[in-house]
Amino acid sequence: MPEMPEDMEQEEVNIPNRRVLVTGATGLLGRAVHKEFQQNNWHAVGCGFRRARPKFEQVNLLDSNAVHHIIHDFQPHVIVHCAAERRPDVVENQPDAASQLNVDASGNLAKEAAAVGAFLIYISSDYVFDGTNPPYREEDIPAPLNLYGKTKLDGEKAVLENNLGAAVLRIPILYGEVEKLEESAVTVMFDKVQFSNKSANMDHWQQRFPTHVKDVATVCRQLAEKRMLVRRIPESCLSEGPLCLFHA
Repeated sequence: MPEMPEDMEQEEVNIPNRRVLVTGATGLLGRAVHKEFQQNNWHAVGCGFRRARPKFEQVNLLDSNAVHHIIHDFQPHVIVHCAAERRPDVVENQPDAASQLNVDASGNLAKEAAAVGAFLIYISSDYVFDGTNPPYREEDIPAPLNLYGKTKLDGEKAVLENNLGAAVLRIPILYGEVEKLEESAVTVMFDKVQFSNKSANMDHWQQRFPTHVKDVATVCRQLAEKRMLVRRIPESCLSEGPLCLFHA
């Protein structure tokens, strides 16, 4: 790979009116991502569904026309796709609805992002692995054990099939500033014991890697800014291959 000019190595991304669209902006991670971009001089628009108003745009991601309109009207440089059905028990009980959101809607969003030249970051999960040999690296082979993990893996495939320039970020268990304790698998444990004198059943064999949503949000912003800088670098300075798969 040719050496990058020194002025480009040190150059900061300074593009007027940088625009980012965050799906699932009402959720634990989505709120952090929206806040991170907004506090770093991005024009950030968040969308949600049931809890969207008044702060965010209300968009049903299963409505392809609604998705088309918000993307083509806003013309984002970057889309961070946080929206998903993340509750494994709900996925098992409502497999068709979960697949529509986690797979079909993700593929459609990727296609719409490609149509306007937006860089898409798809938030995936470490549930795409079987958990036998953590921590995992990007080159490890996925082997989901439950339907939630399968839908997230299928979502990855749908995104990359429709948008070769997209990035997939596989994240572990999250915690952060919650609106309700059940928003995080970390804080939900406190919910089980805080007002009860009874013991709670907890397994002692899982190996998890709790990650703060602010750290994930920062990585998303850094990925976005790096991609925007890369677009301004002469092709002769770039290595081949798309920016694709990352683990938090």
